[in-house]
Amino acid sequence: MNVYDFDGTIYDGDSSIDYYWYCLKHHPTIIFKLPEFLWHILLYKRKIINKTQLKESYFSFLKYIPNVETEVVLFWDNHIGKIKKWYKQQQQLDDVIISASPFFLIDEACQRLGIKYIIASDVDPRTGKFNSPNCHDEQKVVYFKQQFPDVKIDKFYSDSLNDIPMARLADKAYLVKGEAVRIWKRQ
Repeated sequence: MNVYDFDGTIYDGDSSIDYYWYCLKHHPTIIFKLPEFLWHILLYKRKIINKTQLKESYFSFLKYIPNVETEVVLFWDNHIGKIKKWYKQQQQLDDVIISASPFFLIDEACQRLGIKYIIASDVDPRTGKFNSPNCHDEQKVVYFKQQFPDVKIDKFYSDSLNDIPMARLADKAYLVKGEAVRIWKRQ
């Protein structure tokens, strides 16, 4: 089984940021949430709030999108072409995507790609609140082992050194930069 991070790894960019810009274009009033988010960035950098609180502030714009599910479908109509070619060339039926991005956002892309196994952050698409811990760093390992307790990872792919905990579970790990994929030395 091969496991892939999503944003920056098989998707060229950050889908959460791209989705915000897409929504801003179609629902310009969400711009009024930006100052609050910028304030939360400052609080995060000063270690007053944690990453999940920061991301909840970011995703709070969802409260002002009338039909998030429809917008997600329309978003992927325009952005599915950002899936990287190298991934499409090696995709297998048992691939797993594991991502800090919200499940409600990347599920549509994965369905279009025929990816059955998705582990992602459980974010309420109506409020932007996290229903469980953010799926990043060590938490990815926890979620993976919950869903696949006895499965060995053949290959793991990511664009981020934050994914070292997942890389350590794999027989082989790869760092991705753009379309370049290289062996990840995990000392």
